[in-house]
Amino acid sequence: METDDVSAREQLFHNRVRETIICVFLFTCLYMVCYLILTHFKKPAEFVTDDNEDATVNKIALWLCTFTLSVAVCAVLLLPISILSNEVLLTFPQSYYMQWLNGSLIHGLWNLVFLFSNLSLVFLMPFAYFFTESEGFAGSKKGVMARVYEAVVLLLLLALLVLGIVWVASALLHDNIARKSLYDLWEYYLPYLYSGISLFGVLLLLLFTPFGLSQMFSVTGSLLVKPRLLEDVEDTLSCTGFEEDSLYRKLNCKDVTFILFLNMEAMRKEYETVQSKRVALEMRRKASPWQRNLGYPLAMLVLLALTVMCVLMVCFNVLELLLDETAMPRGMEDPHLGMASFSMFGSLGAAVQVVLILYLMVSSVVGFYSSSLFCGLLPRVKDTNLTQIIANCVSLLILSSALPVYSRTLGITSFDLLGDFGRYNWLENFYIVFLYNMLFACLTSASLIKTVTWAVQSELIRAFGLHRLPITVSRPTIPFRLLLASGLSKIQ
Repeated sequence: METDDVSAREQLFHNRVRETIICVFLFTCLYMVCYLILTHFKKPAEFVTDDNEDATVNKIALWLCTFTLSVAVCAVLLLPISILSNEVLLTFPQSYYMQWLNGSLIHGLWNLVFLFSNLSLVFLMPFAYFFTESEGFAGSKKGVMARVYEAVVLLLLLALLVLGIVWVASALLHDNIARKSLYDLWEYYLPYLYSGISLFGVLLLLLFTPFGLSQMFSVTGSLLVKPRLLEDVEDTLSCTGFEEDSLYRKLNCKDVTFILFLNMEAMRKEYETVQSKRVALEMRRKASPWQRNLGYPLAMLVLLALTVMCVLMVCFNVLELLLDETAMPRGMEDPHLGMASFSMFGSLGAAVQVVLILYLMVSSVVGFYSSSLFCGLLPRVKDTNLTQIIANCVSLLILSSALPVYSRTLGITSFDLLGDFGRYNWLENFYIVFLYNMLFACLTSASLIKTVTWAVQSELIRAFGLHRLPITVSRPTIPFRLLLASGLSKIQ
């Protein structure tokens, strides 16, 4: 009997050590990748200065930002890793080499991501910002530690302010619970605070994802060579070259009398626009017929198919919410990996779920940086200051940590939330979940219809030469019969 107990304890110890090694190895790899990404965008002048104190402070803040970005990437990969792990265990149930992939490891990853997300949002990122902006208290000895003391004091004051706001909010919503749990910081207030942050992140995803899904078509189109209807590339390139040469001669003209009548700044911007247009035309001319005629339509069809699948899955989830109570998102303690597939279509359906989850995350990031409110946060290569890096890391962490809840709420996957992710109070409210699904389906459908119809009509306007008219061309001003008449005359 004692031998069996020792063997059980040894097996538990080995499992814990193996899971710890896997988690440390995974996080180390992500940390290195995120550090390379941040160093690619950061402004080098902030880290190579005459003041060693400022350089040290910026390096420490950069390490904290790298940690936060690594946690954000882990949060994005949580659901894909969990779904793929279940399918791998279903495919190889008795494999000796897959014994390390179990429910305990996946559950531990979810708990670590939840803990590090709380730590980064509540402590590390505010401390990094205060640390970079602090100079030490007046009269104290200058140095890094003086900045640490000031940052810690400011962080404590901020924590008291936030906890006070959380207590007031909980008292307004749950009066009795708030009074009984006044000193219950760890078990009540921190999960309640993170529940509010997750709700804020899910609302941000609701706003930015439909907008990002529509922007994905234009972003993908800018990276590919578009096929042009009724266009002679050589003729257009020759005209653009003549226009560029004319603007170049005007900019380099030596006649002072002629220069006085020119708006040099406007002409310089026009020259840059024409130059970029010439480069795009040269790329289109050099592209192969396959790239020109197949690559762009195929990419657009893939994006359209993924977007339509997201809308259909959300509509199906709405019907399930009305008919079946088990469709509500909830938490679970044991994931039961390797028992059954989380998709009714098996491994193929699970792969589609993974693709859709990653597609929604990419679309939300595109929509976030394309919005007029947050477009200024878009990082620039070798020209992003540390404050912008901190703001970007916080924004990405809020969006990514809400992704598992977001995907499960929309019914993209049936994999329920593990660990403390399933403890959010608002997940139990049927009306919030139902209204959220309806809003997503309506906003995404409206954005998709608007994007597709306007893209087709603008291409017809450009192909038939109506963009050269001396009026502002828009959908109300150009009726369809004018497009048809112009196209028939051009063909004849």
